[in-house]
Amino acid sequence: MLTKLTVRNFKQFEEAEIELGNPVVFAGPNDSGKTSALQALALWDLGLRRWVGRRGETAPEKRSGVTVGRRDLVALPVPSARQLWRELAVRQTSRDQARRQRTDNIRIDIVVEGFDRKSTKRAQAVGSSALLTDAEAGDSQDAQWECGLEFDFANPESFYCRPLRTVPDGSSRMAIPKAASDYKIVLLGPMSGLAANERRLEKGAVDVLLGEGRTAEVLRNICYEVFERTDGAERWSTLAGQIQRLYGVKLDDPRHIPERGEIELTYRTPGSSQLDLTASGRGMQQTLLLLAFLELNPGSVVLLDEPDAHMEILRQRQAYELLSEAAADKGTQVIVASHSEVILNEAAHRGSVVAFVGAPHRLNKSEDVLKALGEIGFDHYYQASSTGLVLYLEGSTDLAILRSFAELLDHQASTVLERPFVRYVGNDPRAANRHFSGLREAKPDLVGFALFDRLDRGPSTPPDGLVEHQWSRREIENYLVPARSLQRWARSTGSARAGPGPLLEKSEGDHWDALMEGALADHVPPAALRDTASSDYWNDTKMSDALLKPVLEAFSSELRVPPVLRKGDYHQLVSFLEPDEVDPEVLEVLDGIVAQAELAVPDG
Repeated sequence: MLTKLTVRNFKQFEEAEIELGNPVVFAGPNDSGKTSALQALALWDLGLRRWVGRRGETAPEKRSGVTVGRRDLVALPVPSARQLWRELAVRQTSRDQARRQRTDNIRIDIVVEGFDRKSTKRAQAVGSSALLTDAEAGDSQDAQWECGLEFDFANPESFYCRPLRTVPDGSSRMAIPKAASDYKIVLLGPMSGLAANERRLEKGAVDVLLGEGRTAEVLRNICYEVFERTDGAERWSTLAGQIQRLYGVKLDDPRHIPERGEIELTYRTPGSSQLDLTASGRGMQQTLLLLAFLELNPGSVVLLDEPDAHMEILRQRQAYELLSEAAADKGTQVIVASHSEVILNEAAHRGSVVAFVGAPHRLNKSEDVLKALGEIGFDHYYQASSTGLVLYLEGSTDLAILRSFAELLDHQASTVLERPFVRYVGNDPRAANRHFSGLREAKPDLVGFALFDRLDRGPSTPPDGLVEHQWSRREIENYLVPARSLQRWARSTGSARAGPGPLLEKSEGDHWDALMEGALADHVPPAALRDTASSDYWNDTKMSDALLKPVLEAFSSELRVPPVLRKGDYHQLVSFLEPDEVDPEVLEVLDGIVAQAELAVPDG
């Protein structure tokens, strides 16, 4: 995973350090540098591949740079290579002590830091440091890498690339770590106008058009490339299923028509009418582009410039869900530039946000984002009008857990929770009450449901139309029955990550199970472990902080791998429970959400 980007003298950046994550959202006003940061990563990737392809991964003391042509910049097309330099300045003059004038090149420096995912995967696959050789154990612990490149202007059509110098005269330069070239970086711009007809193009031509931002001119080509892969029929079926779930239409298989040299892509409406893709809305086209692009680039670093463009507000949350799923399921690192307040709100709670206001900086607390967005924005009124129902929760992890419980119980709430208008207010009933009252001024028939941890100070007095519920246990994580779900999760995950063969699966499953049992024994009172049904410990302890976090950290430490289950993933534990193990209060809450949804009156 890429963890940090440092840029000097590139476009509008004199110097900037930008923390990265997965997923990470770049937020800020227009022309603040979000797209430039994505392009800096793309330029670094191009320079790295050109250097490794022609010079290898070493960096001797004296070596000329490799030439990169302006036309090679398919991900950031410019009319002149000079446009890459800040203020178009490629030379600077100075005078020495003898007053003699000298001219020096101004270099673009791009440094990327990362974590060697191969070392991480190897350690996870083995499952125990005891099974690693000494060399492998050292590799898995020392997986950080840093790779810097510098770029010198040659002429409007080309420039030079070489490893970054570590001393001013260039006699010593950074080595190129092999791990850096293991990453493939791809950039996708926002959706443009869909062409009525689309010719079959070679991959190089598709990449050029994508770099120029002419994404809709190659949408059918991208879909056809997915379908034509070795396992394309299965991939396309999965993709089509996602579109059907989101938009209620069924995509047909893309077809190449040799007689016209074109690609045809149609879909069927719920009434079975067959329509060309041009008849669909921009939101569906944008979602299809996003899904197909992610399908073509698993395990890559995917740079997305405004992937929420053309999507209504409620769809934008689904877009973030798709990106999060790609990060988790496909081993893809997702870096997004967006204006969407909905995506920012989601990322603030579940991912990370870098604010391009002043110097780019990471927002470490979700409250910063909430404060920046203001108490009530226009998008809140829009969502209230569109749904007629607002949910107030502590954070997005609560929503994910509620969804998982609804799915496990096959509950009606699954439909309500699929595309909700949700406002995260921490555990502050007053904030929910103020926000709901403000929305009701614009939509008097609005209804809502507010869910909080046990606050031990009694319920508040919510305004008419808003139902409040406080958990009788300490928080929602208490209903995950951690002693059971964690051990089942550990056994299942260990077996899944083992090598082929039932014996290895059982052995690794037993090993993970034993480690989890030990971690639980170290952090849970023995009496509580003996009585997982009625002990006060399971009701009164704040499970997220006092049990789940330390137990999982200790468990990961024993495996010598990064944290295997973070707070945003706790909802996965629900699937390791049986329906009859779910506390009746969870069902009561889901019923309450459905009851409020039945009272909702969307406008229009």
